[in-house]
Amino acid sequence: MATPKKKVSKNETKSDFSTYIKGFWILFLGGLGALALVFLLASWGVFGKLPTFEELENPESNLATEILSSDGKTLGKFYNENRTPVKYDDLPQNLIDAVVATEDRRFYEHSGIDVRGTARAVAYLGSKGGASTITQQLAKLLFSDEPSNKLERVIQKVKEWIIAARLESQYTKEEIITMYLNKQDFLFQAVGIRSASKIYFDKEPIELRPEESAVIAAMLKNPRQFNPYREISKDKSLERRNTVLALMAETDRITEAEKDSLIALPMKINFSPEGHADGIATYFREYLRAFMADWIQKNPKGKDADGNDEYYNIYRDGLVITTTLDSRMQRFAEQAVTAHMENLQREFDKQNEKNKTAPFRDISEEEEEGIINRAMRNSDRWRKMSARDIDVDQIKASFNQKTDMRVFVWDNGPKEKDTIMTPRDSILYYKRFLRAGLLSMTPQTGEVKAWVGGIDYKHFQYDHVKTGRRQVGSTFKPFLYATAIDQLHLSPCDTIPDNPYCIPAGEMGTQRDWCPANSSGGYRGMVTLKKALAESINTVSARLMHRVGPNTVIDLIKKLGVDTKDIPSVPSIALGTADLSLFEMVSAYSAFANKGVHVEPQIVSTIVDKNGTVLYQSVPKAQDVLSKESAYVTVNLMEGVTQYGSGARLRSGASNDYMYKNVITGHPYAFKNPIAGKTGTTQNQSDGWFMGMVPNLVTGVWVGGDDRSIHFPGIRYGQGATMALPIWGSYMKKCYTQEDLKISQEAFERPEDLSIRIDCSIPAGGSQQTEVPDELDF
Repeated sequence: MATPKKKVSKNETKSDFSTYIKGFWILFLGGLGALALVFLLASWGVFGKLPTFEELENPESNLATEILSSDGKTLGKFYNENRTPVKYDDLPQNLIDAVVATEDRRFYEHSGIDVRGTARAVAYLGSKGGASTITQQLAKLLFSDEPSNKLERVIQKVKEWIIAARLESQYTKEEIITMYLNKQDFLFQAVGIRSASKIYFDKEPIELRPEESAVIAAMLKNPRQFNPYREISKDKSLERRNTVLALMAETDRITEAEKDSLIALPMKINFSPEGHADGIATYFREYLRAFMADWIQKNPKGKDADGNDEYYNIYRDGLVITTTLDSRMQRFAEQAVTAHMENLQREFDKQNEKNKTAPFRDISEEEEEGIINRAMRNSDRWRKMSARDIDVDQIKASFNQKTDMRVFVWDNGPKEKDTIMTPRDSILYYKRFLRAGLLSMTPQTGEVKAWVGGIDYKHFQYDHVKTGRRQVGSTFKPFLYATAIDQLHLSPCDTIPDNPYCIPAGEMGTQRDWCPANSSGGYRGMVTLKKALAESINTVSARLMHRVGPNTVIDLIKKLGVDTKDIPSVPSIALGTADLSLFEMVSAYSAFANKGVHVEPQIVSTIVDKNGTVLYQSVPKAQDVLSKESAYVTVNLMEGVTQYGSGARLRSGASNDYMYKNVITGHPYAFKNPIAGKTGTTQNQSDGWFMGMVPNLVTGVWVGGDDRSIHFPGIRYGQGATMALPIWGSYMKKCYTQEDLKISQEAFERPEDLSIRIDCSIPAGGSQQTEVPDELDF
């Protein structure tokens, strides 16, 4: 028998429904209350301290220091984070449109949190896009660490919402999107939109075209996956760029026709890395780093709360350093060095094919082993292994184990290639490369215009401008001649005998008779002073030194900015036995072109802080060293070097000679303007020098091996006129193509009261008839 159903009253049904409704509201309101409590507790810091946006309140903190050339170009930066923020007005509208269309199309409508987007993300479990707004993404950038689990991610998300709301209440939409783009990391040291624009397109953000802005906006989703430079991601970057352009059309930022035309364009980038070893003037920038370290110690920016000195930091204080370098001249200098050194290296390698001790010459096996061992002990490998207390024998053994490495090669310019060799073999490999240095300076102001410290900074970091000191050879002789002219009132027309000559033992610090021979091995009889310098005649230098004495010459070069503490007071310095730096040589020569006034070299014009306050303004330091007359006569003597001496090839035409076609870069130079100069070649052709001057530019070049035993076997290729002069010639030819550089092609200014005869066709009495030059009683 069936049990009768219990009849449910309307009151009971209503009561049950009320219970459900009540339960729903309890759960709903309780959930809201719990959520509100979570937000409240998070804002109080219960779940950990909220990241501050002090950096956003002061967007000019943690900024790279920018290095500018005198013509306003960026040479490089000092940074831990390569970020130089821009203002909203510096951003192109097409970039703003691309970012908003791609990342947050309701950016201008919400207050930091997109409710519709969040609801959509929850409803579709994220399959139709996430819900992070640009403001939330900016908030997320303040978190330095990624959450390690889901609970931490939820807590961080809550914190992001709180920060986003605070950002919206404190900043305008324009400020938020600007801070967002300034904070993004686009890889390859491109932190912020300005660095990204410079590194990927070599232009300022405001110059970006729509298709380029779309590439930048595409990277916001994932800078590695959609990177336009990485070979593995180029196709994805192009696809994502086109998606951005489609979204811009979908949101009416561009028309359909514009979208189609932009999508049809190939993706082109101009990758210009800004690493510390990238770009131009790398050796100069490294010297500038040391200059700034010294300046910072001498110029504290203020006191901290405890009264201690606070110092500027070039990696985060956003200083702007305007240097004296001209970016065009710097590029010309680097191009000249690169072109000639690749040619010269090719010939050097050819001449070493049968050299059993290559790249060394004239040394024993024991001496070669000593060179290699010193190089091993000075290497990073030895230093790092030694720091880990690894046994010396184990360290040495590691140098004989083959390993993968990327090495420097010449291949239509400096390149790298992958290879396998032992570290010991790599030492010998790098020793074979000839090195070079170039420095160019305006003598009237001391402004350094170009600085090339080597052939490739990444692989050869030793600076041959300031750090390197090598024997200067005959480039020292103008200092001796200038001393003699100043003291003895000599004329370029005066004649001196070129025959064997000795300074006796016991005189001027000599231990035995000093009797220098000429490099030619022969003698010319009576020669003019001008010819003696042009042909670098050693016996004449010995006679002049005997008259003026080494101390007088040393006194002169000290006034010209040369560190003389290691220069012995002996007659042999007349032939250039002293080791000097290229920096000192150019500095000293500048006084000849500047009418006897030495101006201390300047590398920095101004230092400005992030607020535009000038912290440093260079003031040239000048000193009268020689009379105008002595300086001008010395210049006149050096003009003879390029007229008929070892530098005459600067004026010559083309030649079919093998050396000219394959080694002498930039020939024919065919200069017509007045040029004063001096070549220099040291013993065994270990060093080749050329110092060249026009009235408003002094440029010095040095070329040689890493060790003095690395050199050409003969004088034809090993002389300064072959090793160094071509770099000067190529550099100056390039400089003269830029008329706005205003490099002088005029004659050196002649003093009004010149009393020393320089025109040897006119006799001392002033008659127009030709007279034999005066013979000096030497």
